[in-house]
Amino acid sequence: MDTMRGTGFLALALAFTVVTGATVAANERSEALRREAYAAAYNLDHDRANDLFRQAIAADPTDAAAYRGAAAVNWLRVLFLRCTVLVEDYLGHITSSSNVEMPAPPAALDTAFHQDIDRAIALGEKEVAKHYNDASSHYDLGAGLGLYASYSGTVEGRVFGAMRMARRSFSENEMVLDLDPRKKEAGLVLGTYRYLVSTLPMPVRWMAYIVGFGGGKEEGIKLIEQAAAHPSDIQTDARFALVLLYNREHRYADAVNVVRGLERSYPRNRLLVLEEASTLLRAGRPAEAEKALDEGVVRLRQDTRLRMPGEDGRWHYKRGMARLQLGKLAEAEEDLTLALGVKDMRGWVLARVRVELGKLADLRGDRAKAQGEYRAALALIRTSPDREAAAEATRLLAQPYRQ
Repeated sequence: MDTMRGTGFLALALAFTVVTGATVAANERSEALRREAYAAAYNLDHDRANDLFRQAIAADPTDAAAYRGAAAVNWLRVLFLRCTVLVEDYLGHITSSSNVEMPAPPAALDTAFHQDIDRAIALGEKEVAKHYNDASSHYDLGAGLGLYASYSGTVEGRVFGAMRMARRSFSENEMVLDLDPRKKEAGLVLGTYRYLVSTLPMPVRWMAYIVGFGGGKEEGIKLIEQAAAHPSDIQTDARFALVLLYNREHRYADAVNVVRGLERSYPRNRLLVLEEASTLLRAGRPAEAEKALDEGVVRLRQDTRLRMPGEDGRWHYKRGMARLQLGKLAEAEEDLTLALGVKDMRGWVLARVRVELGKLADLRGDRAKAQGEYRAALALIRTSPDREAAAEATRLLAQPYRQ
């Protein structure tokens, strides 16, 4: 079963957010290595990023941010191997606060994550005990707790455990701004959780209020926007978060502008091109999306680095969708057929490919074939839930697709 779409409270939390930040006592060598490591991570050079974080830890074993960064890279590696790092993987509705069953992460990555994040949190706790009125100490602790909460929700499916850690992270970051309102980076965690609480069903939202989470969608987005505009170690993280939230809010032009800026900053991250194209399709701009995807597919073929499972299929699915909207039916069919044949594609993505093939058949006047594709999509959705695809397939099963 596909367990990432609509998994529940906090499964979305900080999904594109690494939560970096300078630790209180880090030396210059460790800080420089951390900056280089995050640049590598944002460029999908995960092995190099991991090596650099290990060097940063060796340069300063008391640098909580170095341990936090090493943990974050292993978290991102797990999401990459699960093919759950794209915005589209986090656009499902949040409908529950229940724990969810998730596949076990690779043991080595899971062990490394827990060792590093436990050390980062321990160092943060120590600094808060020693320097309670120092905003940076609280920021370090809050960032570590936030990263742990994100891993618990997105990798382990431990929603209740994630809530407890997230509440502590929220509280620590509130303390940061109380002590030093200039530290806009604290707004990334605060804004993300405020936004998430505002999207919950009312009974769950009240529970969140009772345990101490503040809500407010507009305020949440504003806090993240301020973090994205404020020079700090987490500025890039806030920009990634905005790509996700702008897409959820249908602010597609804003999302395109942010993702294009990220592409300029991290030119080796091919997935940013896929994000741009996907956002353009949501915005109803298929010609621009096709152009970006054409360039991205060429880059993909030239990139010898590790791919996400089923990644080639995601590229062809999106280009097939763009070409279908442009009336290029033969080319659309070629891409969609290629997507359908890619190994390790996630079930809900395959369902959406089937929906597009149904539309293609409808445009060609083959209603029987179209209905067969829509039924095939609905069969896939039974084991890989996707509310949006299910609604579209059901509607098109009754009424033919027309452009």
